[in-house]
Amino acid sequence: QMRLVESGGGLVQPGGSPKLSCVASGRTFDTNVMAWYRQAPGKEREFVAVSTFSGYEIRYGDSVKGRFTISRDNAKNTGYLQMNNLKPEDTAVYYCAVRLGVWIPPTYDEYDFWGQGTQVTVSS
Repeated sequence: QMRLVESGGGLVQPGGSPKLSCVASGRTFDTNVMAWYRQAPGKEREFVAVSTFSGYEIRYGDSVKGRFTISRDNAKNTGYLQMNNLKPEDTAVYYCAVRLGVWIPPTYDEYDFWGQGTQVTVSS
């Protein structure tokens, strides 16, 4: 089992640049893919970003490309999501997800572990 705990959310002004963290515990020695998803009220879960274990392959959702950066520090079992130039439409619960192995799954339901999420609210 792996436990994921996100932090770093909160109320942010438009244009703000918070950084989310996702700390993993448990099966952290396994090679894995780490992703960030978000879900706003009444909307489908949306892909934000994903990184392979080494960071060799990184992908972003179209709505955050150029503004968000995913990274990971495997020595600390921690993943990050640096968010820049936030907009009100970025308001959502942000989730960290991990899939064991090297393959990036095409859909969110193929991830093995999920965090509880952290709320990010963009408002002045």
